[in-house]
Amino acid sequence: MFDFETVRRGVKMGITGIIPAYNDEANIYDVIKKAGVYVDNIVVVDDGSTDSTAYVAEKMNAHVIKHETHRGKMEALRTAFKFSEKFGDGPVLVINPNKSYNSEEIPKMIDPVMWLEADAVVGYSPYPEAGSDYDIQSLIANNNGNGNGNGNVSEIGRQQFVKYLYDNIGYAAFSSQSANFMKFEPDSLPMELSLVKDLADAGMRVKEINVSKVREQNKDELYDHKIGVVVPAYNEEKLIAKTVGGIPDYVNRIYVINDASTDNTAGVLNSIRDPRLSVITHEQNQGVGAAILHGYKRALQEDMDIAVVMGGDNQMNPALMPDLIMPILRGEADYTKGNRLKSEEFRGGMSSWRLFGNSLLTFLTKVSSGYWHIMDPQNGYTAISKKALSGIEIDKLYTYYGYCNDILVKLNTFGYKTVDVSMPARYADEKSTIKYGRYMTKVSVMLLKNFFWRLKEKYSIQSFHPLVFFYVFGMIFLPLGVLLSAYTLVGGLAGWAVPSSLPLIDTLLIIAGIQMILFAMLFDMKECYRSMDIGI
Repeated sequence: MFDFETVRRGVKMGITGIIPAYNDEANIYDVIKKAGVYVDNIVVVDDGSTDSTAYVAEKMNAHVIKHETHRGKMEALRTAFKFSEKFGDGPVLVINPNKSYNSEEIPKMIDPVMWLEADAVVGYSPYPEAGSDYDIQSLIANNNGNGNGNGNVSEIGRQQFVKYLYDNIGYAAFSSQSANFMKFEPDSLPMELSLVKDLADAGMRVKEINVSKVREQNKDELYDHKIGVVVPAYNEEKLIAKTVGGIPDYVNRIYVINDASTDNTAGVLNSIRDPRLSVITHEQNQGVGAAILHGYKRALQEDMDIAVVMGGDNQMNPALMPDLIMPILRGEADYTKGNRLKSEEFRGGMSSWRLFGNSLLTFLTKVSSGYWHIMDPQNGYTAISKKALSGIEIDKLYTYYGYCNDILVKLNTFGYKTVDVSMPARYADEKSTIKYGRYMTKVSVMLLKNFFWRLKEKYSIQSFHPLVFFYVFGMIFLPLGVLLSAYTLVGGLAGWAVPSSLPLIDTLLIIAGIQMILFAMLFDMKECYRSMDIGI
């Protein structure tokens, strides 16, 4: 791929990838990770984002330049090209921050520039009307008004092609000298094409290549289903309008449950003019679980195909909603939930104490629910199918903050598939009202009760599995062995007459208890992975 003669002469030829980004926290991790395999340096220009785009990019070791205000894509490109000069004379690759483009196509974008076959290469997904009548060269010629474009394409056809390219240019590769001819002046063309036009006007060589996409979300499919969003709200007067205003237009209904707020949340909700909005008011505070339960019931009454839960505190990025919905529409899951613990980059502004508590509850929830593949059970950004929602006895859901742990236990018990969706943590203006000591205690007790309920319901009543015996005897032998060991130790120190065989019995009980619990967990894991179609 590299021009080895240039490298031999001692000229620095590293490939630089530049990403103009604006509120792209949902995609930036995957884009940088995949592109990093093929480029030597990655430059991210954060164009005044209000989310965690810059934080995630910095954690991925990208070079991040921040615009204090949103200046637009062309200015972001100008900044990126200027910064890329420090990396030498290698090619520059403009990367679309949309993660749907196949990064394996990057080498064929770079090669023509590396081998001096072109000064600019435009890569876009194949146009549905593709043919000799539609190409970049003709489009640029017609845009210049020089009459050299293809006369077989109508003006309407050209406009449609331009509109298509706005959303479907995945990559654009340029030689390092190209920037000298770029005017960075927006026109009617997509920004990348405006730069390519500048090069064509200067007599430089331009090439176009079709690039593929990985499986992308079919937004039309989102409009084909009835989707409701449940938003529990308690004293969210500052953030509820922003939360509701950010919900995408493919959502049919927005159920905001005002859980007896004592501030002006009700007044703010009354001022929102969105016909999709349905406000449910609790006269007394019933807890977030009860609020979501009420929203779920309304979604079932109105026959929603999918019910999504978003907090009223604007922590949950609406751009990630399709990632939660599509696995359900594709039949891959009945319930999806966010996961902020996948990587350090995604954990973002999560405090050490919050991370510790979340990790502890993750383990306890794995044991209690039997979903050994899930993480971050406290993430309240979820989606559930109508089939699952109507099949888990929602009237019995836990109404405190641990509702998200409780619903996982019920989903597994009744045989529904659950999938984690990776997403970054998003903390901004919200102030948590949770008392974490009390919260951890109450949820842990609830998880213990649910654990025994699941063993009885799933492995004793619905069917039978010997792991029940392993768990039961393990939970008897292990604490009994620990108690006898303590008695032996205290007795020895106090000079009591302790039977010589007792230490051996203690040890055997502890070993047997640990082994039985581990075997029970192994059986439970295998059952989970079998039902989820996950290899083990």
